Amino acid sequence: MVVKKTKSVSYQGTGRRKSSVARVYLTPGTGEITVNGRSIDDYLPLETLKMVVRSPFEVTETQGTFDVKVNVNGGGFTGQAGAMRHGISRALLEASGDYRAVLKSAGFLTRDARAKERYKYGLKKARRAPQFSKR
Repeated sequence: MVVKKTKSVSYQGTGRRKSSVARVYLTPGTGEITVNGRSIDDYLPLETLKMVVRSPFEVTETQGTFDVKVNVNGGGFTGQAGAMRHGISRALLEASGDYRAVLKSAGFLTRDARAKERYKYGLKKARRAPQFSKR
């Protein structure tokens, strides 16, 4: 007897925030989120960041319908959480175009362009000038 393997449906999205890049894969499942091979509860230290990552599911009312596998690198936890949210939103859009209006109005499809400003010569930081002394 020959058993054919059926390829499970999977949706992919790439999210970016600051210097973080997240590759997100959604598959129909129970709502489990895995980040770099670890549970989201083990990976992210703050509850607010976990809420940021889960927010696209809450907005589209799809909690517990997709398993999420994320590969993320670069930046810190906050940037990575933002990149994951962006990637999950893009993958949900690939799953169903009906979510576009809701995700767009929540601002999850827009890439947050804010990043650290570069240092300028003659200054101590990006904008901080050396202390002025009259003598």
